[in-house]
Amino acid sequence: MKSIKEIIFEEETPKYIQIANKFKKLIEDGSILDGEKLPTIRELSTDLNVNKITAINCYKKLKNEGFAYQKVGSGTFAKKKEMISPFRKDYSKTFKLLKNDDVSKYVDFTGETTKEILFPIKDFKEIINTVLDRDGEEVLLSQNTLGYDPLRETINNVFWDGTVNTEDILIVSGAQQGIDIASKALLNINDNVIVEKPTYGGALSVFKWRRANIFEVPIEEDGINIEKFEKVLKKNKITLFYAMSYFQNPTGVSYSLEKKKRILELAKEHDFYIIEDDYLSELIYEEDFNYIPFKYLDKENRVIYIKSFSKIFIPGIRLGYIIVPEKFRENFLRTKFNTDITTSTLMQRALEYYIANKNWKENVHNLSVEYKKRYNLMGKIIKEELSDYVYYNKPNGGLNYYLEIKDSRISSRELFYRLKKNHVYITPGVLFFRTNEEGDRSFRIGFSQTDCDNIIKGLRIIKEEFKSWHI
Repeated sequence: MKSIKEIIFEEETPKYIQIANKFKKLIEDGSILDGEKLPTIRELSTDLNVNKITAINCYKKLKNEGFAYQKVGSGTFAKKKEMISPFRKDYSKTFKLLKNDDVSKYVDFTGETTKEILFPIKDFKEIINTVLDRDGEEVLLSQNTLGYDPLRETINNVFWDGTVNTEDILIVSGAQQGIDIASKALLNINDNVIVEKPTYGGALSVFKWRRANIFEVPIEEDGINIEKFEKVLKKNKITLFYAMSYFQNPTGVSYSLEKKKRILELAKEHDFYIIEDDYLSELIYEEDFNYIPFKYLDKENRVIYIKSFSKIFIPGIRLGYIIVPEKFRENFLRTKFNTDITTSTLMQRALEYYIANKNWKENVHNLSVEYKKRYNLMGKIIKEELSDYVYYNKPNGGLNYYLEIKDSRISSRELFYRLKKNHVYITPGVLFFRTNEEGDRSFRIGFSQTDCDNIIKGLRIIKEEFKSWHI
């Protein structure tokens, strides 16, 4: 590592700080690669003619600031701060522009635009008016940070049969905020997190901003690869495992009961906690599909359960909840208070009325009927028209299909740009991996913002683009 040897020390600043600053500069400009092993304490002190305490303090500073991490028995490794790739910026910019455009011009297979609301707006207006008439000016008053008490009690009684402690339920502004609060409450810089590979990009962003060390373990047809999962656990002290138990985003995979039980055993054995993001478990389209989340099986309080209502209520009204192990309750409460103090009182009361009066059951049924039509149609066309070009599995529920491109010449990013010219939008797989070098042979297509006519139209255009690569 020749460049670090070229440092010229100044008298005013302690040497360990100067060495650390030099390392940071080399890591940020790419001279030292992400994950590259740094010199040993002895090598560094010899190369720079400094004592070992100086070298130790240098590495301690790098670790504390998130520029390095240690592996027991292996040494110290560089850690580059995550930068938003040009493609990610371009992708985000695309959908900011689309939200102000004529929705009839394009086919949105990404689900990013929320141009279609299937919830009955008339019912929502009636719920709001009922709550305003019932509660009057109280709807404008702030509730405690945990959330509106009747809503928390209703969630416990309706969805959990009263089996959890209502005091452990925290109302949040959607699943993304739930992941963020859990991360802030439980993670320090350089703590180790395991995620599924691939996984939800929003969770990856949260863990990266916390400067956690992220370990990806491949996901299979029934959940994460247990053998590889255990190898990571044996070599590293893991703090959290982030999992989407049903219809995982992006793959659509649901965990088998066997794997859920084994992961809970491993959580106890290796002393880590599970963030369970229960993404879309209401939208099940196949018969004989059993719903048993990690939290139902959790006897040791190892699961932080996160649920969003945006898919069964109104997408623009961000509401969800977390079930927190009692030992972390105060920590989560402080983190929530520091984030936004409290969540909209009026919307919490409306949601409570919606759940308590069973309105949600009819709406979920109607959503399932509509989405199942789209799910079946999309699956049929993929099988009949795209199977020469992609691999895929039927997810049995949720809102997406995840496709892997057979032809190694075809990049999903390039496919995105080609389809964009024809006003069809997909989500390239690179957005679901820790690094930008992976996932370019896969993409996700969803049907939450496309009716049946647009599904037929959009998939036909995708097929034509695949065919054009073979000419």
